[in-house]
Amino acid sequence: MALEIRLYPDPVLRKRAEPIPEITDEIRALADEMVETLVKRVGYGLAAPQVGVLKRLIVVDVEDDFYVLANPEIVAASEERVLGVEGCLSIPGVEAEVERARSVRVRGLSLSGEEVEVEARDLLARVFQHEIDHLNGVLFIDHLGRAKRLQLLKEYERLRRSPQAQPQREKEGAVI
Repeated sequence: MALEIRLYPDPVLRKRAEPIPEITDEIRALADEMVETLVKRVGYGLAAPQVGVLKRLIVVDVEDDFYVLANPEIVAASEERVLGVEGCLSIPGVEAEVERARSVRVRGLSLSGEEVEVEARDLLARVFQHEIDHLNGVLFIDHLGRAKRLQLLKEYERLRRSPQAQPQREKEGAVI
């Protein structure tokens, strides 16, 4: 069953998610529902807080790379930084350029409970950084300067009040 995505300014989006002590059937079921939700909404990634669950769980789907990770953490990041356009399923309809590390190494647990490490570059690295930010209560708009953030939030509010406002559903490279 697809889950409801929490929209900004829902307070759950600003809370730090709790570690998952063990992989249980409940966590696997949540992961399955998150995957279904991500596919339905056509994004690149989804973090549990975005569906109202304060657990450290993410799903990532970039091109031919698909990951479900519990307790993910960035253990290494390149010094090289790059700008890229980002949007968010929790802040639909707006996007902005965000600077992030070009590559990262992410460590987490698979749904079988095994520790895994992922070397990610470019878009995949961006999505991991974006989703792990969600687990810490950080949104992509927090990486913007004050003026740009305020401008973006003003546009978001205008879109939310619009009767024809529809969440973004196409995989354009921006909705993470």
